[in-house]
Amino acid sequence: MGKSHEVRKQEIIEATMALSVEKGLKKLTTQAIADRVGIAQPTIFRHFKSRDAIFGAVINWVGDSLFKVIGDLFSTPGPADERLHQIILKQLAFMGKHRAIPRVLFSDRLHLESPKLKTVVQTMMDGYAQRLTRLIEEGIEQRVFSPELEPDRTARFILAAIQGLVMRWSVYEFNFSLEEEAEPLWQFLQPSLRP
Repeated sequence: MGKSHEVRKQEIIEATMALSVEKGLKKLTTQAIADRVGIAQPTIFRHFKSRDAIFGAVINWVGDSLFKVIGDLFSTPGPADERLHQIILKQLAFMGKHRAIPRVLFSDRLHLESPKLKTVVQTMMDGYAQRLTRLIEEGIEQRVFSPELEPDRTARFILAAIQGLVMRWSVYEFNFSLEEEAEPLWQFLQPSLRP
């Protein structure tokens, strides 16, 4: 008996992620994905309508998987500063296990060639920024963050710091531990957040 539709889709997503690290998105073909999964190339299109649909599924998998790791920290009770610290640690640990993330999210395919994919990423980033903004607002109410902070802008700067670190990790061919950079990043950010 063949594999279920959902299992096959997950195999295609995983193959796409692995190949994006090895080849980059420009050279990534549906034939290469099919070869990696061990299926005929036309079978790919039984599960995804197009190559961009595969990349969209990869982006959605990244967002869903990341929020499984950090999502509860946005809503659980406790000091907002401690929860933000844990979010940064867990996010960078998660990303450190998936080298494909920066290759996909920072690709020309996404930024220049596919408005639909760009919209998928923007939606994911906006949702994350909104959650982070609310957490910063909580921290201001709890008096663990400075009342001088503009929550929305602060959330964007925190995200920019994380994205910059992840981009550097990718540019330097993953030659340092992203997880080990999480605590120094927090130590850098924390003084600017305190009351």
